[in-house]
Amino acid sequence: MGRGDLSDAECELIGPLLPPERGRWARPAGDNRRFLNGMLHVLRVGCPWRDMHERYGKWNSVYVRFRRWAEQGVWDALLQTLVELGLTDDWQHTIDSTSVRGHVSAAGGKGGLVRTLLVDHAAALRAKNHARCDNQGLPLGFILTGGEASDYTAAEPLMEIPVAAPKALLADKGYDGDRFRESLLIRGILPIIPARSNRKVPEHPDYRRYRNRNRVERMFGKLKQQRRIATRYGKTILSFESFLNLAAPPYG
Repeated sequence: MGRGDLSDAECELIGPLLPPERGRWARPAGDNRRFLNGMLHVLRVGCPWRDMHERYGKWNSVYVRFRRWAEQGVWDALLQTLVELGLTDDWQHTIDSTSVRGHVSAAGGKGGLVRTLLVDHAAALRAKNHARCDNQGLPLGFILTGGEASDYTAAEPLMEIPVAAPKALLADKGYDGDRFRESLLIRGILPIIPARSNRKVPEHPDYRRYRNRNRVERMFGKLKQQRRIATRYGKTILSFESFLNLAAPPYG
């Protein structure tokens, strides 16, 4: 077993959530565990699919299964199911964003940032990954935008991620806005957000609780240990978001 491959305990948790594969043209289907380990290898080391280690089988077979599962929504469902299993801490959630530098060949391609989000090539190479995490720093969902997008524009989409509502939401002053604060209070969520410097009547949050906001920063740091997350090599949004969802569960 290679470094970063799934353990038996992790396979017992993840295995039933993956779709069964049937052989095509009278050939037996490969083992899902071996294929998933190959995907995790590419995620971790950031290599092209063609350079995937041979112990995981043919690179094209692993890539085709990864892409097929992405188009079927398997990776989105995997993260959502793990969240629904009650593995998260919903006392308070945190939202934030981080910049992701794109590889020089990642801006083009059908379904890429340039054509899908209607941003220019410079913004596409400086993509932003907006994320929401629980009180323990476990990812709950992601929103991908161009690098010039404001954090505030992704605040409501992040709160619409179908997970349990927390008691409080932690965010930095980039998310300070009357409309967003009112939206949180209507949902029964206490906003713990410092005020912008230009606010006439500044809000004073509980700064002792606000110190826990560093958990989202640590989450980004852990995710970026996977080189396919630290640098966006994929040409399409679907591929990068699929790798994000693959990196989010507590394995690897």
